[in-house]
Amino acid sequence: MDARSIIAKLRRHQVPTGAELKWFAQGLADGGVSDAQAGAFAMAVCMGGLGAQGRADLTVAMRDSGEVLTWDLDGPVIDKHSTGGVGDCVSLVLAPALAECGAYVPMISGRGLGHTGGTLDKLEAIPGVTTQIGQARLDQVLKETGAAIVGATGQIAPADKRLYAVRDVTATVESLDLITASILSKKLAASPDALVLDVKVGSGAFMKSLDDARRLAQALTETANTAGCKTSAVITDMNQPLASALGNALEVAEVMKMLTSGHDSPLADISAELGGVLMADAGMCTTADEGRDRIAEVIRNGRAAERFGRMMAAVGGPVHFVDTWDRFLPEANVIQEVHAPDDGYISAIDGEALGLAVVALGGGRQVESDEIDPAVGLSDILRLGDKVSKGAPLAVVHAGREDAAQRAAAAVLGAITLSDKPVGQPPQVHERICA
Repeated sequence: MDARSIIAKLRRHQVPTGAELKWFAQGLADGGVSDAQAGAFAMAVCMGGLGAQGRADLTVAMRDSGEVLTWDLDGPVIDKHSTGGVGDCVSLVLAPALAECGAYVPMISGRGLGHTGGTLDKLEAIPGVTTQIGQARLDQVLKETGAAIVGATGQIAPADKRLYAVRDVTATVESLDLITASILSKKLAASPDALVLDVKVGSGAFMKSLDDARRLAQALTETANTAGCKTSAVITDMNQPLASALGNALEVAEVMKMLTSGHDSPLADISAELGGVLMADAGMCTTADEGRDRIAEVIRNGRAAERFGRMMAAVGGPVHFVDTWDRFLPEANVIQEVHAPDDGYISAIDGEALGLAVVALGGGRQVESDEIDPAVGLSDILRLGDKVSKGAPLAVVHAGREDAAQRAAAAVLGAITLSDKPVGQPPQVHERICA
C-alpha cells in the first residue's frame, strides 16, 4: 500500500478498505505519511465523504494507531463527551455523580477550543490539580475515587493529533466524517462499555441548527456502535449559557454552588438527563428515566459533592476543597456589572460572542501557546425570558485590567438582545438518539 493510491481512490469517490485506512492512520502516527499527503487525504474525505462503514473503519484505525486502555475493575466503565458549548461544565458534575452510582469514569477531556471552554482548563483553576497523569496513576485514582478527568497522553490516538493539526490549516475541520473519527478515536481508546454524547445546538454551539446537530449525533452514534461501543446521543440546547458563568474558576464556582446546595438548575438537569441515558445503556438501571432520578438524587443529597472532593484530592487538589472552595479559587482584579441600556425582556443571547469575550479577557487561547488567566470571565448572566429594568445588571465582568473589562462589557451588550415582549425558555433537551 501507499498513500498516493489511497488518496487517488478517494479522488475517484471510492472508499478505501479498512486495511487501507488502517495503513494510512499508522502512517499519520509514525510519520510514514507526509503533511502534504495528510492534507490531500483530508480534502478528499471532505469533498467526497467516506460513508458509514468507511467512517467507522477510519475511526477504529485512528483509535488503534496508539495505546488502547484496558481495565481490571469491578463495575462498568462509562464515559461522556460534549461537542462543546458555553458555560458547559457538565463533566465536573456528571463524573462524580456516576461514580457515586457505582460506575467507573475515566474521562479523557480536552482544553478550550475556539469560543468554548475546556474541561481541563476549568479543573486546573483549582490549586494543585494536575490533569496529566499516566496509566498506572489513572488506574489507582479510578480504584480510589471511581472517576478521573484527565488529558490524553501522546500515546492516545496519535493519528488524530496529526490529522487534526493538518485539518486546521487546510479548511477541512467541518467534515462530518473527520469530526466523527476525531472525537471517537480518542473516546474509544479509553475502552468504555458505554458512551453518551452531548451534542449541543444553538448560538453558543458549533452546530447552530437542529438539522446539523442531528446529522452529527446520528453519525457519532452509528459509528461508535459499529465500532463496538454502546452509544447514545442527547441533543441539548445551547441558545444560552448552560451555567450562569463563563470562565474557568467562575464555572468551577457554579459547579460547587450547585453540588453543595443541592438546588435544581439547568446544569443539574442536563447532567441527570445524560447520566440517565448512560446508566441505562450500561445496564445499571432499567430505563433512562430511572437513571436520571438516581443521578439527580446524588446531586441533591451532597454525595456527588463529596465524591468530587475526593477526585480533586487524588490529583493534587486541596483536601478540604468542597468545604472551603471559595477560599481556593482565584479572583480577578477588576469586577464590574454590565447594566441594561433599557427596560425589557432577554429575547436572545449570542453565546458564541460571550465565549469570545471571555477568550479576549484571557480566559481562553487565541493561539496554542497562550497562557490562561483562570480568574477572568463573566458571571451572573441573565437567562432568556428574564425581565430587566434599565440600569439593572445583565452580567458581571471579571477582568485583569480596567480596559479589558470595558471591552468585555461592550461585547456583552452586543451579545444580549432585549425586547418589549416576554419570550419562552427553549427546551433543555431537543432529542434523544438511543443505541
